[in-house]
Amino acid sequence: MNVPRVVIAAPASGHGKTTVATGLLAAFAARGMRVAPFKVGPDYIDPGYHSLAAGRPGRNLDPVMVGEDLIGPLFAHGSAGTDLAVIEGVMGLYDGRTGAGDTGSTAHVAALLDAPVLLVVDAAAQGRSVAALVHGFRSFGTVRLAGVILNRVGSDRHEALLREACEEVGTPVLGALRRADAVAAPARHLGLIPAAERRAEAVASVAALASLVASAVDLDAVLAVARSVPPLAATPWSPAAENPVPGRPVVAIAGGPAFTFAYAETAELLSGAGAEVVTVDPLRDEALPEHTAALVVGGGFPEVYAAELSANEPLRLAVASLAAADLPIVAECAGLLWLCRTLDGRPMCGVLDAEAAMTPTLTLGYRDAVALSDSPLFPAGSRITGHEFHRTTAHPRSGLLLEPAGGAAWAWRGADPEGFATPTLQASYLHLHWAADRAIARRVVAQAARMFAG
Repeated sequence: MNVPRVVIAAPASGHGKTTVATGLLAAFAARGMRVAPFKVGPDYIDPGYHSLAAGRPGRNLDPVMVGEDLIGPLFAHGSAGTDLAVIEGVMGLYDGRTGAGDTGSTAHVAALLDAPVLLVVDAAAQGRSVAALVHGFRSFGTVRLAGVILNRVGSDRHEALLREACEEVGTPVLGALRRADAVAAPARHLGLIPAAERRAEAVASVAALASLVASAVDLDAVLAVARSVPPLAATPWSPAAENPVPGRPVVAIAGGPAFTFAYAETAELLSGAGAEVVTVDPLRDEALPEHTAALVVGGGFPEVYAAELSANEPLRLAVASLAAADLPIVAECAGLLWLCRTLDGRPMCGVLDAEAAMTPTLTLGYRDAVALSDSPLFPAGSRITGHEFHRTTAHPRSGLLLEPAGGAAWAWRGADPEGFATPTLQASYLHLHWAADRAIARRVVAQAARMFAG
């Protein structure tokens, strides 16, 4: 395949990668181009803004979660039929998994995709010294640094100084963005507020970003950089199972503003495994979809919507009834909180004999996990790499699930056993990328079909 592609990176977090990447996606889409958005790493929030800008799902490229060999195929799958792919990096260009060099970094993914890099630099407090910074990034590592986009430039004079400095080290400046409060996105305890929670305002912000970037960045030069790539030797990944489960069992996936953390591939894999995938919004829907045979609940911000989730008693009772019927339930992070007896003192679904609450402590990082108990996802003893990202805790009241057969879901080095699991339920803080093991989706769908029929 030969999709034009460019990586948007930065020296560190906070330099404006999301502003530039989202603005580029929206600006090129406004030109009538078909653009494919990607995000390096396990971030769930930025892809929501990318999706609004591009009009197609934002996808993640995470070699730690899925392995190096899947990055090319997942990219080919997500960019099929498009004119341009824009890949937003994570943290600083060479920041990867702690203790593993640049593994999982933006530079790692850029190398795997043989993609050029544009470096976004927050120039608010920079002068001629920007040349030293750019030269350092250009000479360190092996990625191709094709240009710089300056952010938060103060004036014409400031811009001229910065451009002259970058020219001294032979790195072209492809754009210079001024300070623009109108396109700032609000944030809270885990970063930006997801686009799905502020859709009208997010749409306006994306439109403003398109105008800002179109006026401040040389789009033709960016496109020329993206088109300079060689062909990528990658066969597009497919979510279709070799032997899909017959009968089309209904698998409900929680969505809406409270549950926005999900990889696009999860629903695709479930559908490819033979399921009829239907979205349920726990803030709005008072019943599960008709004939629901399994429930998948991803991450999000239920703590922000605890009052509304608690008030939806009919759906809470329906979820408890699904669990009592031994139909499979899979819950990650926010889903775990929703299944507890209470969240910040408010009644939740009561599937787990546990109480959840907000804390001031951020828990964040990759985890090499071992399954301690059989669950719909894995048999005990299975190994996979996942990711934690939360400021909450869930304390078991009895140490077990309401179902006596329950046990802990996962173990990893340096931590106590985590989560809850039975043969028909798994709920934990660990986020997984199901593309890492396509058998996950088939297990869930097969169990749903078997248990529902029984």
